[in-house]
Amino acid sequence: MLVLFDVDGTLLLSSGAGLRAMVTAGQDLFGAAYTVDGVDFAGNLDPIIFRQAAERSGLPWSAAAETAMRAQYGLRLAEVLQEPGIVRPLPGVTALLDALAADAGVTIGLLTGNYPETGRLKLRAAGLDPDRFPVAVYGDDGAVRQDLPPVGMGRYRAHAGRAIAPQDVIIIGDTPNDIACARAHGCRALAVATGPRHDLETLARCGPDHLVSDLSETASVHRWLRAGAVVTEAPSA
Repeated sequence: MLVLFDVDGTLLLSSGAGLRAMVTAGQDLFGAAYTVDGVDFAGNLDPIIFRQAAERSGLPWSAAAETAMRAQYGLRLAEVLQEPGIVRPLPGVTALLDALAADAGVTIGLLTGNYPETGRLKLRAAGLDPDRFPVAVYGDDGAVRQDLPPVGMGRYRAHAGRAIAPQDVIIIGDTPNDIACARAHGCRALAVATGPRHDLETLARCGPDHLVSDLSETASVHRWLRAGAVVTEAPSA
C-alpha cells in the first residue's frame, strides 16, 4: 500500500509563510505590481500559482521568469521559516507517520504542489524529516495536479521493484483537488479538514472515501487505511 500525503494543510500549517515569501519574491523581481490577489492556493501547483499571479499582475511570463521566481521564492521562504513557531505539524501527524513507518505493508510518500526544495524546507521547519518519505511527487512533476498520481505510482515501482494497483494508493489531503486527483486515477481519497479553506461539509460533497476532522485518531485512521473501508465521518451540526 502507498499512502501519499499532501503537505500544506495536511501535514503542517505554516501561518501563510509561503504566501508571504511568494509576494516578497515576486516584488523583488518584478516590482510592486506583483500580487497574488485572486489566486487560489488551495490544492494548486506552485508553477501554476506563479503563472497566474504574473497574469493577474499584468506581467509577462516565461520559462526564464519561472526559474528566477523559483530561486528567489526559495530564498525568501527560507528567511520567513526562521521565525520561531511559524510552522507546526498538524494534530496526529507525527503519530500516524510513526505508525505507518512501522507497518511493513505500507510505504509513505508525498503528493504536493510545492517545488521539491521549498516543500522540504517546510517539512524540516515543522520537525518532519523529508527523507522519511521514499516516494515523493512535487508540483513540477505535472502540468496539473491530476497528472501527479501516476508519477507517484511510477516512483513506487522504482522504489519497491514492483507495480502497485491504483486501489492500493491512498491520497490524503485537505482540498477538493486532492480528492479529484485521486478519483481521476482510481486511487482512494482520505480527506482531512485541517486546511484553512475547506471544512468537513465542503469536503464531504466532493465524495472522498473517508473523511476526518484531523489525523489525531491514529489507530482509527490506520485501521481504515489498512481495511480500505468506505466510511465517512458526518460533518458537525
